[in-house]
Amino acid sequence: MKPLFTNEAKKIWGEIAKNAKIESHSYELEIHKKLLELFQAGSFYYFIFDVKNGEYEFISPEITTILGYPTDIKVMDHLENIHPQDQPYFLNFENTLREFFAKLPVDKKQKYKVRYDFRIKNSLGKYVRILHQLVILQHDDLGNIYKSLGIHTDISQLKKSGAPALSFIGLEGEPSYINVKSKKIYRPAITLELFTKREKQVLQLFAAGKSSLETGAFLNLSKLTVDNYRKKLLLKTNSKNLNALVSRAIMEDWL
Repeated sequence: MKPLFTNEAKKIWGEIAKNAKIESHSYELEIHKKLLELFQAGSFYYFIFDVKNGEYEFISPEITTILGYPTDIKVMDHLENIHPQDQPYFLNFENTLREFFAKLPVDKKQKYKVRYDFRIKNSLGKYVRILHQLVILQHDDLGNIYKSLGIHTDISQLKKSGAPALSFIGLEGEPSYINVKSKKIYRPAITLELFTKREKQVLQLFAAGKSSLETGAFLNLSKLTVDNYRKKLLLKTNSKNLNALVSRAIMEDWL
């Protein structure tokens, strides 16, 4: 899903920026003020994102401590490390973000911060759960957004499981919207990371033509236990029957 994922992300950002008329001016004071609005206890790094070009303008050096990435990492290289099961959430949240800010009056676009979480792989190959927060840094007179300021905080110890969640937090007295439901335009791809070690073993034996009884004998499991694994595999992959499951496993290289 990686090429599709990154291309779709750039498409959404292009819609957000549209034909923004970019003005060049210093916003150092704005950054310090907005960092206070975004602050979250824990280890974090911050960044300035060029929405129109889909690239980072600046990343603070703490990214190296938290994720092991260099400060000159490209956005697309960064995004590709997001957990495969969280990539659709990321796209759906970004699309919801686009719709939310498009409906806001121009004078209120900088009065909200966006907050959601996702898992991302660090340089050692371990997944870290990040709380992603951002505010609009600059927009043109028509409200087209072209710069945002974000903070990524490591919340791995605070949230160890559960689906990512999106909220819009009102600033300066504006109302907040917590756990916003997003349209499921993008859906999770099935990857090997979705299956447990035992489920992979059962699936491999099914693909080899083994029955539940034979699979149980090979893995030293009861037929009932194997049948339960089969039900879980069908449910996880949304497969109608065992033949459909095995065919898809072969076609999509799950084995």
